[in-house]
Amino acid sequence: MLAGEQGEVIERMFRLLVRLGDIYGADRMIPVGSVQVAGVSYKSIGDPGLEFLEDLANKGAKVKVPTTLNPSGMDLVDWKKLGVPEDFAQKQLQIMDAFKKMGIMMTATCTPYLVRDPPRFGEHIAWSESSAVSFANSVIGARTNREGGPSALAAAICGVTPSYGLHLDEKRKPTIIVKVNAELKDNSDFGALGYHVGKLVKKGIPYFKGIKDAEADQLKALGAAMAASGAVALYHAEGLTPEAGSADTKGLETIEVGGKELKETYKKLNTGKDPDIVILGCPHASMKEMTTLADKLKGKTLKKPLWICTSRFTKEAATRMGLTEIIEKAGGKVVADTCTVVSPIERMGYKTTGVNSGKAANYLPGFCKQQVVFKSLDDLLEEIIA
Repeated sequence: MLAGEQGEVIERMFRLLVRLGDIYGADRMIPVGSVQVAGVSYKSIGDPGLEFLEDLANKGAKVKVPTTLNPSGMDLVDWKKLGVPEDFAQKQLQIMDAFKKMGIMMTATCTPYLVRDPPRFGEHIAWSESSAVSFANSVIGARTNREGGPSALAAAICGVTPSYGLHLDEKRKPTIIVKVNAELKDNSDFGALGYHVGKLVKKGIPYFKGIKDAEADQLKALGAAMAASGAVALYHAEGLTPEAGSADTKGLETIEVGGKELKETYKKLNTGKDPDIVILGCPHASMKEMTTLADKLKGKTLKKPLWICTSRFTKEAATRMGLTEIIEKAGGKVVADTCTVVSPIERMGYKTTGVNSGKAANYLPGFCKQQVVFKSLDDLLEEIIA
């Protein structure tokens, strides 16, 4: 690869991986079972990113392992109905075409573990979407660093990644204990906890005590918020995550989080009051979340726009189950392939967005120039149901 015997593109991509390995002191390359590529939305990568991808595709770049894509900047089917600007849409479609030429799955989701076989416990992967990295490392027990878009793409094309960081046993040990003394009722509470802890621990590996129970969607919300407010790529939760039982916590500093801290986090993340639109599904909604929303909207009428963002795979399943019809009959929209943060909502007339996601609440003010209303799902629906 390095000598160029497999072509210019592979040499270029492999050099990137070698440089990355040199920086972090990797002693070898390791095969990866799958890759998740970020840097998909035209809003994120612009014309330089589009040119880079088209150059790779036109030179015959092909991925060697199953590779999924992060959300694009729009619903790839219904973008016109949603009011996405034409100039943005055309560039986005060109980006998707370049990825398609490389043999990458057109998943366009931040929850790849919900649309294809998830990685197995202990499997080495190279994922770049921060919330998916957290879920894979923490909830599944697979092994990945928080890759950048180019390094993930390089791993996909070469089939390997440098062995450093969270691929190694010694780098997966907890660095701080977080004792939770608060009742966590819904996804927004887990998001608020994650936002608060991410700010405190930065790149650390928290070990949670006191979370009595949590569904996969709640653990997804917790990890996503920590990855957004800090750079947490792995956490352990006592009795809930697979590596928590074998983790050594002796001598670690303990921080406590109670109702007071969660209340302050809600206050901090609420920068607006009257939402123009409510957008759910950050990270992308699961079938359970789709079902929950449909149950709450059955027979109701919305007085303001509501989107629930999910993968195309999940939307099609929800449509077959009649969930999409219920949501749309109430006045909501099931939006596939994109999410709040990477879509051009500020160009579509929205200024204040209601969310139940700590990750979205963290990113929306900067990425989308939005004021944020951060509340539980029930509280958000109360504001927009006629």
